[in-house]
Amino acid sequence: MSFDGIFIHALVHELQAKLLHGRIQKVHQPYKQEIVLAIRANSQNHKLLLSSHPSYARVQLTTMQYNNPKNPPNFVMVLRKYLEGSILESIEQVENDRILHFTFSHRDELGDLQNIVLIVEIMNRHSTIILLNKETGKILDAIKHIGFTQNTYRTIIPGVEYRTAPKQSGKNPFTLQETEIFEILYTAQDLSARFLQENFQGFGRDTAEELAYRLKRKFNEKLRVWHDFFISLESTKPSLYENNDKEWFTPIAFLSLGESRATFNSLNELLNAFFTDKAEKDRTKQQAGDLLHRVKVERKKNQAKLKKLQAALDDTENAEDYRRKGELLTTFIAQIPKGVNFVELKNYYEDDVLIKIALKPSLSPNQNAQKYFQKYQKLKKAVRIVKEQIEQTKQEILYLKSVESQLELATPVEIPVIFEELQAEGYIKARPQKQKKAKPSQPAQFQASDGTKILVGKNNLQNDRLTLKMAKKTDYWLHAKNIPGSHVIVESSQPSDETLTQAGMLAAYYSKYRYSAQVPVDVVQVKHIRKPNGAKAGFVIYEGQKTILVTPSQEMVDQLKK
Repeated sequence: MSFDGIFIHALVHELQAKLLHGRIQKVHQPYKQEIVLAIRANSQNHKLLLSSHPSYARVQLTTMQYNNPKNPPNFVMVLRKYLEGSILESIEQVENDRILHFTFSHRDELGDLQNIVLIVEIMNRHSTIILLNKETGKILDAIKHIGFTQNTYRTIIPGVEYRTAPKQSGKNPFTLQETEIFEILYTAQDLSARFLQENFQGFGRDTAEELAYRLKRKFNEKLRVWHDFFISLESTKPSLYENNDKEWFTPIAFLSLGESRATFNSLNELLNAFFTDKAEKDRTKQQAGDLLHRVKVERKKNQAKLKKLQAALDDTENAEDYRRKGELLTTFIAQIPKGVNFVELKNYYEDDVLIKIALKPSLSPNQNAQKYFQKYQKLKKAVRIVKEQIEQTKQEILYLKSVESQLELATPVEIPVIFEELQAEGYIKARPQKQKKAKPSQPAQFQASDGTKILVGKNNLQNDRLTLKMAKKTDYWLHAKNIPGSHVIVESSQPSDETLTQAGMLAAYYSKYRYSAQVPVDVVQVKHIRKPNGAKAGFVIYEGQKTILVTPSQEMVDQLKK
């Protein structure tokens, strides 16, 4: 992949066509390194994502859903002050570098018109977003502050005069005269990708390798190949490639990469397809990391507890031996001398084989017998308690495994709901909230090919509410067999086999079996499901089910999305 100067050059034209002269309606900072501008332009609403993420820094129009933090960061508050209600006047790329300037016209408190520039510098781990007063050239704020001790070339803090990032070496390929291009191409000893990157601005490695590939194929027509390449960028053909588990996105068809996996109508659609899964997984990993660690620690504690309880249960297996010894002592009490350490008696439970029974010399034979009966009663009672504790611990482990599974499959939007669930279950101490209680999150909605509505719970609280409160008794319930996963409800009393298969694919997809084939899924009507008293969220028992085998796929899930 290359979000390089060449790609940005093409993207700027697309953004200009969609966003210029639009009004900024809202500004959000859903994540530490990302800003989303809600823009109304050309009678349409757009969401412009500006990211300074070290791995996924980019600019794009996005369709992804975001959760905004309850307490907005300082940077977004400054952005709201200067940008909300402003008009986007221009979008410019600095030469052919990975730097974009978004210029807005804004009226201050006195009604005077100001020009505000939002600068996005895409430089891997040095990527940043800076808000600048165009007239004074001073920084109003930045998404991350950089002091003199961190960077001797320039500081990025409010009130400091903005200094541009170091410029790329090489010449801008879009402004070069033909004679200059001819001289560089025909005097080069080796037209390699590295040579192109060293002599021209904005070439990422993939783009440079593509142009070098084309030049070498038609070595005697270098100038025409050069012109054809840059002319093709004027009418982009956004493409997605995959090879050896690696993906590339390109603004035009890259001959060096072979057949494309998919093509798109716009560069922004391409970026959504490429980054949605990758960036979402990365954000989910960041947000869910702490929760996942807590859940795993809690699960391991319970697994250690289960081992100890199992060992305690093994010890209680001696209970029947104590009862028998007490019976034997009572039966042969007249034959037992006082003050001895042990006695050997015929064991009529085992064909009169002699059995050695330990005694306390300080106790009478009858008292020794009673001691054995007391131990028997104590162990018998312990068996019941330990078995109950083992069952509770097993349920606890199953519940924690289900939460782990949900966290691994969750999107950033779903993480806060799982956090609330863990608070409700007592795994996380709830902090006092002054805000109004949020409405319960809703299950995901899908639609079978025949129009039947299918609902999928995305966490255990949703699973409980969906199965036990929202679903009708005649609806059908599905769940991946013997594995943590989502509850799936088919809102029909007589669903077709095709609908049940599609619902089964959803149940398998939203479980630990997501990437497996021939996944067993249990199917049963809701009326056959019940929740045991005191059971954890999401845990139910059922009977009368049938099991179907399905193979989940991302493509089918996308088709079923309502």
